[in-house]
Amino acid sequence: MAITKAAPEAEARAEEPRRAEEPRRLTSSLALTLLLLLLVLLQSPIRRALSAPVMQSWTTVFVAVVIQALPFLVLGVLLSAAIAVYVPPSFFARALPSRPALAVPVAGMAGAVLPGCECASVPVAGALVRRGVTPAAALAFLLSAPAINPIVLTATAVAFPRNPEMVLGRFVASLLVACAMGWLWQRVGRTDWMRPPAHAHHEGQTKGAAFWDSVRHDVMHAGGFLVVGAMAAATLKAVAPESWLRTAAGNPVVAVLALALLAVILSICSEADAFVAASLTQFSLTARLAFLVVGPMIDLKLFAMQTGTFGRGFALRFAPMTFVLAIASAVLTGAVLL
Repeated sequence: MAITKAAPEAEARAEEPRRAEEPRRLTSSLALTLLLLLLVLLQSPIRRALSAPVMQSWTTVFVAVVIQALPFLVLGVLLSAAIAVYVPPSFFARALPSRPALAVPVAGMAGAVLPGCECASVPVAGALVRRGVTPAAALAFLLSAPAINPIVLTATAVAFPRNPEMVLGRFVASLLVACAMGWLWQRVGRTDWMRPPAHAHHEGQTKGAAFWDSVRHDVMHAGGFLVVGAMAAATLKAVAPESWLRTAAGNPVVAVLALALLAVILSICSEADAFVAASLTQFSLTARLAFLVVGPMIDLKLFAMQTGTFGRGFALRFAPMTFVLAIASAVLTGAVLL
């Protein structure tokens, strides 16, 4: 009798999740249906809004930036994931000189041959520190890899076909900042300012699973910021009054600071930021160079990632100094090369 009574109770418990899922499915279907009906009812106002000259200009800039940047972003994410997963961190430890003063520029130059976006450079730098690489060299690589790797420099050349000096300017200014921050950390940095980094999230997975997990994460993460950046660039071009932009662009100091802060706020992936900078034609090449140098080194998402990897105390010291040096390096390089 006990078994007979237990059977209906077990079936009732098994059916409870199904009953709970049914209202959820009905709610989702109802919401989608209402959304479609709303779009049908408002199709005329929507069509009129999209046909307005301002919206047509906005759409043109937005689509152009996304289409130009997307191939470089995808290629950069693929190569970055391959390096992060398949190149062992011990390789970097063996390749770098034992003297920290020499290891810093070598690690900085390594960023020129090893593609990696910001999302990958922070965990790679954490892995280097865990494997015994001097923190000064790891930080130089963290800053240089997303800023001067071949994918980023090629994208910059494509975005600025009439200004090839922008490629050299970006390379020189970014490498200067990476080396300066590495040497500065070696001289004044303290071990208690940097929390020992935890193991990367993909450690323990198979290499294939870790590779595709890294690709999926970076494509969704970087792609979202690309869309935000393209929307901001399109809005500046289509909505912001031309007189405001001319006023900001006409003052060299304001122009540099404005685009440097914009780079921090937009947090665009370095494989795509050159196309956003190229669309800001009201601003000088030096101001746009500041945008390209600051963005890959310090922005909102990088600050969050550095805090999570090395600790808040590190990020609060490292980020402001990087921001100041990036602006100074961009202005100095722009004055000489642009």
